[in-house]
Amino acid sequence: MVVVVALLLLLATVFTTAVSYYALPTRKNNLQRKNPPRPPSPPKLPVLGNLHQVGKFPYRTFARLAKQYNAPLMLFRFGSRPIMIVSTSEAAREVMKVHDLITSDKPTFQTGNRLLYGSRNIASTLYGEYWRQARRLCVLHLLSSRKVRACCEVREEEVGLLVNRIKQHHHHQHQRAGGGATAVNLSELLSRLANDVICRMAFGRKYDGGANGGFRDLMVELMSVLGAFNVGEFIPWLSWVNRVTGFDARVDRVARRFDEFLEGTVLEGEARLEKDGNKSADSAGVIGDTQAPFIDILLHFQKDSSEEFQLERDEVKAIIMDMFLGGTDTTSTLMEWAMSELVKHPRVMKKLQEELRSKIGRENETICEADLDRLDYLALVIKETIRLHPPIPMLSPRRLMQDTTMSGHDVSAGTMILTNAWAIGRDPVDWPESPEEFWPERFLNTSVDFRGQDFQLIPFGAGRRGCPGISFALAVVELAVANLVRSFDWELPDGVAGEDLDMSESVGITAHRRLPLLALPTIVF
Repeated sequence: MVVVVALLLLLATVFTTAVSYYALPTRKNNLQRKNPPRPPSPPKLPVLGNLHQVGKFPYRTFARLAKQYNAPLMLFRFGSRPIMIVSTSEAAREVMKVHDLITSDKPTFQTGNRLLYGSRNIASTLYGEYWRQARRLCVLHLLSSRKVRACCEVREEEVGLLVNRIKQHHHHQHQRAGGGATAVNLSELLSRLANDVICRMAFGRKYDGGANGGFRDLMVELMSVLGAFNVGEFIPWLSWVNRVTGFDARVDRVARRFDEFLEGTVLEGEARLEKDGNKSADSAGVIGDTQAPFIDILLHFQKDSSEEFQLERDEVKAIIMDMFLGGTDTTSTLMEWAMSELVKHPRVMKKLQEELRSKIGRENETICEADLDRLDYLALVIKETIRLHPPIPMLSPRRLMQDTTMSGHDVSAGTMILTNAWAIGRDPVDWPESPEEFWPERFLNTSVDFRGQDFQLIPFGAGRRGCPGISFALAVVELAVANLVRSFDWELPDGVAGEDLDMSESVGITAHRRLPLLALPTIVF
């Protein structure tokens, strides 16, 4: 009842203000200004601004509006916050390359502050010395190419377990059903794979079953809360609504549960370092050990007074949380969409299987990472999946630190900048041949890549705030897809044709499938 009253009060306020707003004379057109105009902006409501236009899938809404207004840059207002939406590769280049320095700050969010230890994680902390040192630590010691290569055994072992799990399911169902086959939930299996890999790399062991059986559910809840709409972020005087609806209590509950889990992992890491005195004191020990879990390396930078850069305990937890947010949900999403597109397009699936089975054959029970460099068509399939399905369609927001001019428009300091990677990946200007179609061959005669140099394909961002974990994510994705496609033939259950597969997305920061991917495996290798 209280929630209903609150919503009615909000609607009454909006309606009353809207009536008075639209009774006012129209403001002068921006073109009459002597200075460059502001970016185009669709009509706004008082109080709400453009919040009423966002819809369930903001990246689709913004792409449509950018096309309608022919505007690479558009200015919106979400309540009291000015938001600039970037919708083309050229505009993204201007933000992330030409103006990279002054757009490298981050906006602050109440929810993020409460869940991410005051936003001390690398992805959302403010631009400054702490960010530079923390990012350097991650690039050199957690996500370096040397570290990624050293952890290949973990990925290969976990992918092997995934393949065996599917084979056991197939054999079990075959015996029980007298030859009938049942589908496996690939979405769930791939989520488990990403979670197990990052747990082993971050903590040295998996958290699955027993007291920690709900860890993956906790990760889902964390992503759900981070992606939820918080009215107080945009209309501060309505922050009380979050208390009434129970959202504040939900955030506090998730933050407390995650902190309890992370505190336990920190205590385990401290016990390991205490047991091995050399590694806790010698920088050539833990940080020189390519097999050391992330948590041990971070604790070294907290404990060792000889290091120029030292972390606080909460900063250790915040950075570890970054590894999970960047290494589980986005990775599993990419694998899920890659397998979805392959099942939907039998021609592409068959072509990839021919490459895998001819070049790798039966050399090993599972494909190793050393084999991946030989798989040219696999690389095209992954690129095309990333183009059509960037795991985070609206890239992590930036904040403009000073007034400037972009694409001939004045933009004010403090404006939050959101880049629509989903729209850029489907822009006919950059992708003139069937941009909505899954067609890996489009990458045959181009050097366009997704590592931040080619702005028509920027699913991981670019510039100073680009994601440093691209190599880590791709190593898991390529290895898993290669093994699943070589080891099994796949079809949809109940005789559903690939072209009829539901490809709709879920609502949230990460664009998962709305429905889990269920598929029937037939063992080949």
